[in-house]
Amino acid sequence: MKRALIIRHVPYEGVAGYRAPIEAAGYDVDRIDVSDPAFSALDLREPDLLIMMGGPMGVYEQDRHPWITCQLRRLRQRLEAERPTLGVCFGAQMIAAALGSDVYAGPVKEVGFHPVTIHPNAAASPLQHLAEVPVLHWHGDTFALPEGTELLASSHIYDHQAFRRGPNLLALQFHAEMGEDERFNAWIEEWPESVIEAGGTEADLREAHDRLGPQAVAAGRQMIAQWLAELPA
Repeated sequence: MKRALIIRHVPYEGVAGYRAPIEAAGYDVDRIDVSDPAFSALDLREPDLLIMMGGPMGVYEQDRHPWITCQLRRLRQRLEAERPTLGVCFGAQMIAAALGSDVYAGPVKEVGFHPVTIHPNAAASPLQHLAEVPVLHWHGDTFALPEGTELLASSHIYDHQAFRRGPNLLALQFHAEMGEDERFNAWIEEWPESVIEAGGTEADLREAHDRLGPQAVAAGRQMIAQWLAELPA
């Protein structure tokens, strides 16, 4: 069986709704936290599929989080080998940094449910399933588009919401995996100030999650299922 490895940067940011299509595609799913002593010894080129999830840290905070430097070095090796890799939010920013782009704090927080604009070049890509579907956004950092990649989607707040490089690399700034996972409550409890900074309220965000979350996750699962189906054999 093919092996998928999830890198979890904080316990409350897991693969969530994406687990179902990954398992349905025939992968045995494993997970490791960056806090695990075994993490520093892993060869990230080995898994058939690597999934890097989100986290509240910035790629540029390597003094506070020395594992970022270590992970970036091994991620570059994987990307050079063109091994299938998915990055979500902080994971997408790590991919951008590994490809040589700057990651930096943006001018505003983007927190809440709203759709992304799918660019014409991505009309038949896995992102097509998200057309006009509000998905969860929760970030304040952004990145320059890496050289040699293709921009797939933007939002009304941040231009760089999704990119790919060939069929094996997909980076997603937003969280289409979240909408049915109880860990959403931990996000609000951990970062209530982010909700306020983005101009929202906890009550409104919880209501939007309950109302829009299931549709977002369904679309996200279709997106991941298509991406996995289109990976080279």
